[in-house]
Amino acid sequence: MPQDAGVDVVINQSVAILVDGNNIERSIHSETNKLNTMLNFDTLVPKLLGNRGLNRLVYFREGRQISSKLKERLHSNYHGSVRPCHKSADIPLSIKATQLASKVDTIIIMSGDSDYVELVSHLKSEGVRVEIAAVPATTSKQLIDEADYFHEITQEDWFTLEQKKKRPEKGPQKTLGNL
Repeated sequence: MPQDAGVDVVINQSVAILVDGNNIERSIHSETNKLNTMLNFDTLVPKLLGNRGLNRLVYFREGRQISSKLKERLHSNYHGSVRPCHKSADIPLSIKATQLASKVDTIIIMSGDSDYVELVSHLKSEGVRVEIAAVPATTSKQLIDEADYFHEITQEDWFTLEQKKKRPEKGPQKTLGNL
């Protein structure tokens, strides 16, 4: 059959997106020099998935200061979850990836950290396609080389929240008596 015979190819892949929140946030902040810059999941997730199905999205974040708006948005839009981590996200994300390996076709790890090179190698040996999504300037070349595919996270994939303007503080009122 000729290659361009108009045959539609249906891709039926299940994808898990695992986000190392601290790593991605630091990468974006270093690109913009603004701490109030955040990922725009509404444009990024569809771009990462293409025409594949989302199995789950898990955002791993070190520390207790996790935005309730982020939790709510990820849950309502993607049935995603936010997992607080005691220290770095490396170990919890790696455990979750290993648990998901037999349940999904592809795992997208959002991080540029070279600590994930061994995980990527292991997942691939289990037959899982592994993709990395990260900011190129802060991503390990070794990690990119080990992955099946690299998605560049660029300025199109984030937004900066406007800082609320502080009202000028009222100082002592000048009166004719104290001039």
